[in-house]
Amino acid sequence: MASQNHIALDLLKKAHPPEVASAIFTDKVLHKPLRLRPTSPDPNSQDARAQRRRHRLHKKEKIKRRQRPKPLSAKEKRITGIYEIPKDAQKYDLYVPLHEMWVAYMQEILGMKPGEQNHVTAQHAGPKIASADYHGSELMVVRSKCVSLVGLEGIVVRDTKFTFQIITRKSEMKTIPKKHTIFQFQIPQPVSNAEDNKEDRMEVDGVDSSSQKPLIFELNGSQFENRATDRATKKFKQRNLTDL
Repeated sequence: MASQNHIALDLLKKAHPPEVASAIFTDKVLHKPLRLRPTSPDPNSQDARAQRRRHRLHKKEKIKRRQRPKPLSAKEKRITGIYEIPKDAQKYDLYVPLHEMWVAYMQEILGMKPGEQNHVTAQHAGPKIASADYHGSELMVVRSKCVSLVGLEGIVVRDTKFTFQIITRKSEMKTIPKKHTIFQFQIPQPVSNAEDNKEDRMEVDGVDSSSQKPLIFELNGSQFENRATDRATKKFKQRNLTDL
């Protein structure tokens, strides 16, 4: 009865015969599918609760990332002085244990064994010495364009790209440029525990126990202008040095 009084059927009857109007009304109006948007989420996708939780965590992570402190710039580091050594720490005796640790470190990387006459060649030890860390080494300036620097000797407390900062035996801080400077350092021969016990007895008899001479090396500062962290991964090649 509802279809007989439908306004669409009345309009169709005015334009078409009754049979044709009824067929058109049945196909186009009564049997027409009604497409509605679903109010519930698709079971194949995430539910609304999990989606809200995901959005909340993403927002929280974004805020946390903004609050993460940025690394200090070079200017801020200079202003704060985080790399500056205070006056009360500029004492030679404080860095003697560091130098002893550095000597053991160099003996290990060069493969020096106690009780043997160790020989080091440039091809074997050159790359290791060039890439080693020199914090704690005792360097001496043997040649330099600045005459006043020749003869300075001390333990390295800071190794920058262009300078060495050392503590002298007089507990003075000195900054030495690497360019146009030749540095010298020594690595003593390793001594075993048995030789340590004999050393006291030999000193009593007046005999010199240091029969083995230390290894002496020289560094060309102009070819050594790298940070300690950069030298560890850098590959060095043998080249002729024209400035010598």
